[in-house]
Amino acid sequence: MKHTFVKRSTAKHSTRRFPDLLSGTLCLMIVLIVGCSTEPGSDSSFDVLITNARVVDGAGNPWFRADIGIRGDRIAAVGTLADHEAVRIIDAEDRVVSPGFIDMMGQATTVLMTDPPSAESKLRQGITTYLSGEGGSAAPRSPEAPPIEIQGDEQAWQTYGDYFQLLEQYGIPINVVHDVGLTQVRRVVLGDEDVQPTPEQLDQMKMLVRQAMEDGAVGTSTSLIYPPAVYATTEELIELTRVAGEYGGVYFTHMRNESHALLDAIREAIAVGSGAGVPVHIYHLKAAGQENWPLMADALALIDSARASGMDVTADIYPYIRNGIGLGSFLHPRHYAAGTASFLQTLSDANLRAELRREVETTSDWENWYRHVGMNWDNVLIVSASDGVDPAVINRSITEAAELLGTDPWNAFFDLVQAGGVSVNPRSMNEEQKWLALGAEYVMIDTDASPVNPSNTDSSHPRAFGAFPRVIAKYVREDSVLSLEDAVHRMSSMAARRLGLHDRGIIAPGMLADLVVFDPEQIRDMAEFGAGATRYAEGVDYLFVNGIPVIDDRELMDVMPGRVLRRGQ
Repeated sequence: MKHTFVKRSTAKHSTRRFPDLLSGTLCLMIVLIVGCSTEPGSDSSFDVLITNARVVDGAGNPWFRADIGIRGDRIAAVGTLADHEAVRIIDAEDRVVSPGFIDMMGQATTVLMTDPPSAESKLRQGITTYLSGEGGSAAPRSPEAPPIEIQGDEQAWQTYGDYFQLLEQYGIPINVVHDVGLTQVRRVVLGDEDVQPTPEQLDQMKMLVRQAMEDGAVGTSTSLIYPPAVYATTEELIELTRVAGEYGGVYFTHMRNESHALLDAIREAIAVGSGAGVPVHIYHLKAAGQENWPLMADALALIDSARASGMDVTADIYPYIRNGIGLGSFLHPRHYAAGTASFLQTLSDANLRAELRREVETTSDWENWYRHVGMNWDNVLIVSASDGVDPAVINRSITEAAELLGTDPWNAFFDLVQAGGVSVNPRSMNEEQKWLALGAEYVMIDTDASPVNPSNTDSSHPRAFGAFPRVIAKYVREDSVLSLEDAVHRMSSMAARRLGLHDRGIIAPGMLADLVVFDPEQIRDMAEFGAGATRYAEGVDYLFVNGIPVIDDRELMDVMPGRVLRRGQ
């Protein structure tokens, strides 16, 4: 496949990577920072002209052939534009041009400042925007929270207003959207213990939510499977989310249960949305545990019923049958009620280990991940660990780690939980439920992963590197579950509307120029579970963020055109 610029004989057109119309370095700076134009203000010239494209516009329409003209940070024209002038011309060579993909749960953004190369894991997937947060969030922070080192500087903040300024100060290559994590709000006011807020404390929590919404958050988020979020009542969630509703916010939720009590968890999510007067979005919808796989059809029917009654409920999935979770979540959350650190100190006791093992093996009135994996430690893959853990266990199952450590699987499990910081990929889902979910018109796509830098991590969930290309490679090309147009729709305009980004996600004049150019037969995920989990996706040839090429002829550019997208802006 060629990756060249169209050469034209007229002197009015540039044929090189950067034009001769302005002198060397100056023009390069302008192109990379704000865009460059042959005739500023002219309706007949573009900064970038993409020709010979198959346009998949993001709205779900059948693809069509067209050229796309970019001026500044926006799409200026779509159509037959061969007679127009442009500073730069890119021949798409019949490849697809679509809106940039939007990750509905992309986790942390602080890493974009502390470890900028990590952004490549998302950019190589064609992602131009992602939503940050899952109960936890970058703000609010307690005044007592320690500063974070960012590129040699000690930085501290309390509000999103201050945090967003830092993101803009250091620069980011990708657009980011934030919700306010109710887990984080709870931690600031109540700590990590199993306690309920007093009326005064609830008012303080509401104040923190209000501040975050005024700073530009798009809604509230929960992670109700994890302590201390698990201690929040439905009433608490409604009261806090009602504040977000005053600003047009959305309730985003990792629900309280994703297995045997999945339907009850959906009902609670709908109750929060209804009580607070806001739309609901369910993170990574799944039916975890073999015995629970049939519940996915019932879950979708329940959401369909809510939508039919006028409740705005949407969801997303990631395209893998293994999930990612902390190994400590294999124990009942009530054990962490007095604080994680104090509980872990007790785990050396052999009698306690025996008691906890009996509980895990015999009870199911909670999110019991051991039962979800068929009560088989072979199905639990270790993907990361703290410094106190032998790194040789990474990319091994619990069973294999036990053999390596010279112990049995249960004691290996308790040792690893006690060490802390161990993340695993349990095999808990099946492909049939993914197909069912993608058949629902309201389901979008997420990575459920922060940006990851392969050079400083031992392993990862492959979704951090491959989720969006995998949707096309597997569910469009291989399984024929989706058309290309439907897949792009879910990964662009549907997500943009959910996040209130009304000038993104569609290829049309006036929309912001977040664009991805790819060969629909070649784009693919390369990351695999285990040692190959950090391989970058292939097939994204060009990626534009706000009109600036971030991936240019498959080369990652050293530019920072990303923006903090605040609610209502």
